[in-house]
Amino acid sequence: MNLIAKPSKKNIKTYLPIGVVLVSFSLLDVFINAFISYNILGFLPSQVSYFSPLILGFIGLYLIRIDFSGFSSLDNLNKNINSSNFNAVLSLITLFILIKSIPPLLNWFVLEANFLGNSKEDCTGDGACWVFIRVWFNRFMYGLYPDAEQWRINTAFIMLFIIVGISFFTSEKLKKYFILFLVFVFPFLGIKLISGGSFGLEYVESAAWGGLSLTFIISAFAILFCFPIGVFLALGRRSSLPAIKYISIGFIELWRGVPLITVLFMSAVMFPMFLPDGTFIDKLIRVLIAITLFEAAYMAEVVRGGLQALPKGQYEAAKSLGMGYWKMNALIILPQALKLVIPGIANTLLALVKDTPLIFVVGLMELAGMIGLAKTNPKWLGMAMEGYVFAGLVFWVICYAMSRYSQNLEKKLRTER
Repeated sequence: MNLIAKPSKKNIKTYLPIGVVLVSFSLLDVFINAFISYNILGFLPSQVSYFSPLILGFIGLYLIRIDFSGFSSLDNLNKNINSSNFNAVLSLITLFILIKSIPPLLNWFVLEANFLGNSKEDCTGDGACWVFIRVWFNRFMYGLYPDAEQWRINTAFIMLFIIVGISFFTSEKLKKYFILFLVFVFPFLGIKLISGGSFGLEYVESAAWGGLSLTFIISAFAILFCFPIGVFLALGRRSSLPAIKYISIGFIELWRGVPLITVLFMSAVMFPMFLPDGTFIDKLIRVLIAITLFEAAYMAEVVRGGLQALPKGQYEAAKSLGMGYWKMNALIILPQALKLVIPGIANTLLALVKDTPLIFVVGLMELAGMIGLAKTNPKWLGMAMEGYVFAGLVFWVICYAMSRYSQNLEKKLRTER
């Protein structure tokens, strides 16, 4: 590269067109080779033609690596994927792999897939058998919940979405009442509606709950309660009272040191052995408590990181205003600490959602559990791939939506603008 002048704004009119042509040609060569199996540079020796797109693309990216070119799009491209020779090679390899992956994925997902039918015999292509998802879709959503009563689950979630949606457009004065209703009233109202047993509703045991609806129920309850518990544990770990401090430390270290699958097994199998005779706690309730306490320990450490990040002057300023411990933390300390650790909080909540499939080990079948049950059906043997791809896409959509919301919340609460 030292044989030619370094790309700069002075020679941009020469280097930029040549660089764009070389990069475009390298991508076009890989694209044509991937989709129609034709090699434009096939007249060259095999080893040379194999590496030619990478070499040409690399030269092209070098020629367009012009600092302060005056073109915002070019400057952004150079900053993000073409800041050095090493980054240029990595970017090209990544693009080539993505292009090469498109045809087989497109064939399997769409072109050679089967969408219509009612049995495994209707899947005649080499692609995905989406008939499996279509036939079992109702079970993937509701588990073994009776078909005639599924409207109760739909009603509970529609109520939740409406209440949450309205709360976004109300004043700050009214918003706190919506939050109190969601935290202290709606969870019990929703569970009562889904479980039944009163108000003329047929009782449905929790063992019949399942599918994506159970994933949402467990995730919503655990998120709702693990956050405040985690905050209190973080405050307790920083307390000046030895009893509270060491109890909090012991709780956090105990739950963080045990795998979740062990916690679930203990709550479902061993915990009932320690209950008095005649005492019964539903398995779903035990699992909810176990997941909540487990995630609360991780949430506590995230919140503690935010508390330690605040300068000591914030505490002293609050005390100088005559604020007590709880008022100081509620109005001054926690709002700033929680804002600092929004990414960590979001990460913990995302892990919580993705951990819900582990409840399958105690006999509760959420989405992944129902897929595991469906693929063992003699009429649908061999459909594991389609089921787990479907589950993966669903979890990705849920987690991506949560991630985007946390990023928007982070930008909204950013005060160092």
